[in-house]
This record gives sequence, C-alpha cells and structure tokens, in this order.
Amino acid sequence: MIGFKRSGSGRQGYGMNTRNDQAPPMVRPLRWLWLSVVVIALDLGTKALASHWLNYADPVTVLPVFDLTLLHNTGAAFSFLADHAGWQRWFFATVAVGASVALTLWMRRLRAHEKVLGASLGAIIGGALGNLYDRMVHGYVIDFLSFHWGQYYFPAFNLADTAITLGAIGLIWESFRDARRKRAH
Repeated sequence: MIGFKRSGSGRQGYGMNTRNDQAPPMVRPLRWLWLSVVVIALDLGTKALASHWLNYADPVTVLPVFDLTLLHNTGAAFSFLADHAGWQRWFFATVAVGASVALTLWMRRLRAHEKVLGASLGAIIGGALGNLYDRMVHGYVIDFLSFHWGQYYFPAFNLADTAITLGAIGLIWESFRDARRKRAH
C-alpha cells in the first residue's frame, strides 16, 4: 500500500518511483516477445546445426581460444546439479516456466522509456525457453561454444545462455540508469 503525506502542493506519494509512475506506459510492451521468438529460433537452429555437424566432445578449433565442441548438459550453468538422478530436469523446467511468466508480467508494465529493459526481458525469456525446449525434448541442454586459455576452459554454452547473459547485463545497466535518474530528481 502506498502512503501519502501532506506537502505544500497537495498530496504526494512516498515510497514510489515518481518518474516511472508519471511516465506513460509503453505502447504494446509485449512486442518485445518477438525478440524472444528470434532468440529461440536462432538458438534451436544453431543447436540443430551443431548436433548435425559436430561429433560429441570432439573439439573443432575455430580460433586459438575458441572451439566448437558439442556437449550435453543435464544441469544448469557450469553443470550445476548435472550429476543428480534426473529430478533437476523438472526443477529447471519449472524455474524456466516460472521465470518466463514472471518476466512477461513485468514486461506488460513497462513504461515508454524502458526500451533497454524490454529488450533485456525479451532476451532472457527467449533464452530460458530455448533451453527449456532442450530439457523437455532431449533431457539435456545442447552446448557447443567453448572458450579456453591454454589448458583453462570456460564451461561450454549456447546462444540461449548468451541471450540470458546479455539480458541480465541489460537489467543491471537499467538499474544503474534508474538509480542515476532518481538521484537527479
């Protein structure tokens, strides 16, 4: 519940982001779901190509620090929970569906100036649903992008993971911009 306090100019809310509350709502905020569809299509397409052209766990060197390596991940990021009996598949599926629904509801409330936020939410939703497809159809997520430095390897990932990461960076960026806007007012 939002409280009110008296000021010289009448009633004014406190505990609200007045810039966001006064900004007009975004026209068709769910249009950012098209970005989700593009992410899903690119993700599933590249995973299909990787599965067709690459041999499992056999790296193909592209650059001295980058390989294409087909791997199957039954866990989450960095193979978290990958060595468990299979319950994690349903856990991560539930998390992906819940996060996608929550982010879509958030997207519906976007204000006109929140374009980076809309794109970020769309990218995260697309990435979550791309990996969800893999979990439900294959029982694992297909990864194929592998960066390394000498003998040190970063965990393999895919385009869905890239979209989620870029979306998270966009959310962080927007939170800093929003904090600056609040300090300026």
